[in-house]
Amino acid sequence: MSNKTVNVAVVGATGAVGEKIIRELEAKDFPVKNLKCLASKRSAGKTVTFKNESIVVEEATPDAFRGVDIALFSAGGSVSKQLVPHAVEHGAVCVDNTNAFRMDPNVPLVVPEVNSEKIREHQGIISNPNCSTIQMVVALKALYDYYGFKRLIVSTYQAVSGAGANAVKELLDQSRAVLNGEPFDPQQLPVGKLNKHFQMAFNAIPQIDVPDENGYTLEEMKMVRETKKIFGDESIQVTATCVRIPVVSGHAESIYVELERDFQLEDVRQQLRDADGVTLVDDLEQQLYPMPIGAEGKRDVFVGRLRRDLANARALNMWVVSDNLMKGAASNTVQIAELLVN
Repeated sequence: MSNKTVNVAVVGATGAVGEKIIRELEAKDFPVKNLKCLASKRSAGKTVTFKNESIVVEEATPDAFRGVDIALFSAGGSVSKQLVPHAVEHGAVCVDNTNAFRMDPNVPLVVPEVNSEKIREHQGIISNPNCSTIQMVVALKALYDYYGFKRLIVSTYQAVSGAGANAVKELLDQSRAVLNGEPFDPQQLPVGKLNKHFQMAFNAIPQIDVPDENGYTLEEMKMVRETKKIFGDESIQVTATCVRIPVVSGHAESIYVELERDFQLEDVRQQLRDADGVTLVDDLEQQLYPMPIGAEGKRDVFVGRLRRDLANARALNMWVVSDNLMKGAASNTVQIAELLVN
């Protein structure tokens, strides 16, 4: 692709991530020649605003990608599996925000701050990693390059917006119901399609996504597999426990990382200050540390609570927060598109 303007399609344009992608294209003055907004049949006919222009949403069909240069997909894995091959056939480069192609060996899994060079390997499809993986690898990239590591233990505290708009609505409705002493019937969490659903308001649910056969959830295994692929290092050992908490926006992670070299905490802080896409917020004495509410609407990954592990002198504990719909989805997607254009 050249520096000329390009024809862009956003698939899932009326969803939470699709809307944020459109706002990101606008905010970053992406060189859009023509923007095509695509969604399901039931959303066709709605309008989306882009740079003060009203765009009518069209149904996402195999033929909708004629003339499209870059297609940004965020409408669910089944939609991507069905439509991405057609978009590629029509000549579009697809940046896919779902789990559909992430572990395909022929599809690069890209976080621009970590492995932007992988974009050159694309064969028409580039995958956007899972939101919880993205913020972790951005926070760890500088440490991986400078110190090396082979072992990570991560526990996540993930916002409800990661489960979609209906889950957010249910959290807010439940919260009001609990406070007013009214009954409610959970339908969304931990996973809408499963038989059991639990109260999310004032609760924590230690399940995100469906169970894998090894006792972990698919979300946890995404973090394991994707981290190895992004760093290009199968020897990295990752253990993840993913938990949904009653926060609307912003995932938080507690990360334990065993570094391969000795370190000084101030040197680690400097590495993180200099790291691409990272904002260091780390002064416990002054009560400065990242929180989901402070990350909302921001593109960076926020890191704090840095401390040497008490049992292992080469291990580091850290707290990482990011807006899951921004850096975890929309912002990373648009960054990839920018790399394609440049």
